Amino acid sequence: MNLVDRIAPHLPYLRRFARAMTGNQQAGDRYVAELLQRLIDDPGTFNVSAPARAESFRLLCNALKKSTFREGAGEPETRWEREAHKRLEPMPVEHRLAFLLKSVEGLSSEELCHALGESRDNLRMYIDNFSAELARQLATDVLIVEDEPIIAMEIEELARSLGHRITGTARTHAEAVAMVARSKPGLILADIQLADGSSGIEAVNEILSSFDVPVIFITAYPERLLTGVRPEPAFLIAKPFQPEMVKGIISQALFFNEQAHAPGRSGVARQPAIV
Repeated sequence: MNLVDRIAPHLPYLRRFARAMTGNQQAGDRYVAELLQRLIDDPGTFNVSAPARAESFRLLCNALKKSTFREGAGEPETRWEREAHKRLEPMPVEHRLAFLLKSVEGLSSEELCHALGESRDNLRMYIDNFSAELARQLATDVLIVEDEPIIAMEIEELARSLGHRITGTARTHAEAVAMVARSKPGLILADIQLADGSSGIEAVNEILSSFDVPVIFITAYPERLLTGVRPEPAFLIAKPFQPEMVKGIISQALFFNEQAHAPGRSGVARQPAIV
C-alpha cells in the first residue's frame, strides 16, 4: 500500500481534528495541507511500520504543538484569538491534544501513546486536567435544534452534565430562528434534517446573518461536510455519537468563542455560511 492510500481514509478526520484544535476551518485545513506537502517532499517522515491512523495523527500533532497560541508565537490579532490565547496560556497544548484525540477522534490508549509520545498515566492526567478546566470556564446557555425527542434528550443531558443551561429544543427551521430571537443562546447544537423537511443548515445560516454564536452540526454523514472544497462547519458530531465526543466538541466550540461567557450579546456573524 502506498503512502497516499494509507493516509486518504483518515483525511476527513485529520481535518476535523485540526479544525477543533484551531477553532477555524481555514486554519485547520491549512495544517493538514502543509502536512501532506511535507510528506510529498519527504515520504520517509511517515513511519510505515506504525498503524496508519495513529501515525497520521502523530505527524499532525507535531505540527499543532507549534500552534500560534503557544507562548512566544506572537500576539494574536483578533479579539477571539486574544481571548483564546488568554485561556490557553495556563493550559499546555499537549493536554488539549490528548483531550480531543480521545473525546472527538476516539483514539485508543495505544494510539494516543503513539500520537503524542506519552505514557498512559500522563495522558490520563492531561485529559482529566483539561476536562476539569473547561467545565469550570465555559458554562453557557444552549439551544438544541433536533427533531428526534430521544436524541434531543440525550444531548440535553450531556450538555447539562457539563454545567450548561438548556434554553429550549427546536424541531424546525422556524422554531429555531424564533427561539434564538427570544433567548440569544451561547451555543447551538443543530441537526441537519429537521421534522418538517426543513434544513438545519439553512436555519443556522439565517441565525448567523444577524447573531454571532458558535454552532455544532449533528449529522449521520460527517464526511459529506468535510470535503475541504467549500465553506464547512468547524465543529461536527457524527450520528450515532459517543457521549465523550459530544462533550469534547461542545467544550472546544465554546473554548474558541469570545461570547462563551456572555450569552445574549449580539454582533456580526463571523462564522461562514455553510453551503
